[in-house]
Amino acid sequence: MIEWRETKLSELCDSIDYGYTASATELPVGPKFLRITDIVQNQLRWDSVPYTTCPMNIYEKFKLHDGDIVIARTGATTGESLYISRPPEAIFASYLVRLRINSENDPRYIAYWLKSPYFRNYLNGVLGDKSAQPNASASTMTNAPIRLPRLRSDQEAVSSVLASLDDKIELNRRMNETLEAMAQAIFRDWFVDFGPTRRKLAGITDPVEIMGGLVQDASRAAELAKLFPDGLDDSGLPEGWTEKPLGEIVEIVGGSTPSTKVPEYWNDGVHPWATPKDLSNNRTIFLHKTERKITDFGLQCISSGLSPAGSVLLSSRAPIGYLAIADKPTAVNQGFIVMRPSPTFPTEMAYLWCQANMDLIKANANGSTFQEISKGNFRRLVAIYPTPELVSAFVSVAKPLFAMICAREQESETLAATRDLLLPKLMSGEIRLREAEKIAEAAQ
Repeated sequence: MIEWRETKLSELCDSIDYGYTASATELPVGPKFLRITDIVQNQLRWDSVPYTTCPMNIYEKFKLHDGDIVIARTGATTGESLYISRPPEAIFASYLVRLRINSENDPRYIAYWLKSPYFRNYLNGVLGDKSAQPNASASTMTNAPIRLPRLRSDQEAVSSVLASLDDKIELNRRMNETLEAMAQAIFRDWFVDFGPTRRKLAGITDPVEIMGGLVQDASRAAELAKLFPDGLDDSGLPEGWTEKPLGEIVEIVGGSTPSTKVPEYWNDGVHPWATPKDLSNNRTIFLHKTERKITDFGLQCISSGLSPAGSVLLSSRAPIGYLAIADKPTAVNQGFIVMRPSPTFPTEMAYLWCQANMDLIKANANGSTFQEISKGNFRRLVAIYPTPELVSAFVSVAKPLFAMICAREQESETLAATRDLLLPKLMSGEIRLREAEKIAEAAQ
């Protein structure tokens, strides 16, 4: 039986510290510099965190350690927090507050409690009507009342249930990164670098080597190698390949926004309706859900209607470059270019082509208020186009990779929903630990 106690968050901390004020840089000139923008959505990716310069005494003062917790103290994400696990050399920025939990308590339990509705409700209560630019001091946030198991071992038992779900989500994310990198490497080797043809020209005869080692099965590699030309033409393309405007090989559409003042367009909507915001908040390849849905009546106001599952969604303005694949029929607003899948330019090729050619896409944008690439300009962009047989062969290689990615993304959504269901129940004692463990195990 867990024995509970009530205290204040500040009583659980050895130290409560504001971060360091400095400028960030992409150059590796010092430690990583963790900012508010790096901790949103509970997915910290150190490789995208910038650096900063600081003297050694500053580094030691603001250095992040395993088990630290950082909380955003200003802006729309006030109260967002992150548990720091095995960090590289890193310090934290001034708009973050660092909590270092004392040894009598489990920092990961405290980190989960900060994600619970109990802390959020407290923070909303003390902030009041400051939604335009909310901010909270370290003392305000750590004055929060907290109810927790008296024994650290009981805290660890609770946090381990939730951590098992988060660890599986993180494992899925890493596996998906590997799968996506494989797909990108194959696309670039085949259709950007013309690797198989160049290796043939270099006198390589082993099929696996011709395919750059990206296809390890010898018989499959031999089948694929036969599809690549033996040489390059005068323009530098593999013989028999052409350059075609995108508008000739894929259907390109946009979208629109039905009037938000007409309830019949939105109330009880059933069709996903995407905006660039949905993609900005999306950390996956596939778009599984949208913030809003529209009704059949609202759908009639969008000339392009629903684009089928497998359509590639590209934000065309403010900003250009958010990218996702719709996993179900989806309508979009006017901030998108949509490439609908076709045999000539299937989903996997369209998505990877956009990734590989994002600089080209942005270079063809224009506009005085904000940069935008029009559907007309996008349709005129030229893609290197191989033979239909090679397109089919590429899909046969890439499609299973994307299918595995999609399946793991969906599994992670289920795991996250299970975690969010269990978290407040565990922290209130509403659900017994053994029952929570069974639910978490079933989700995995």
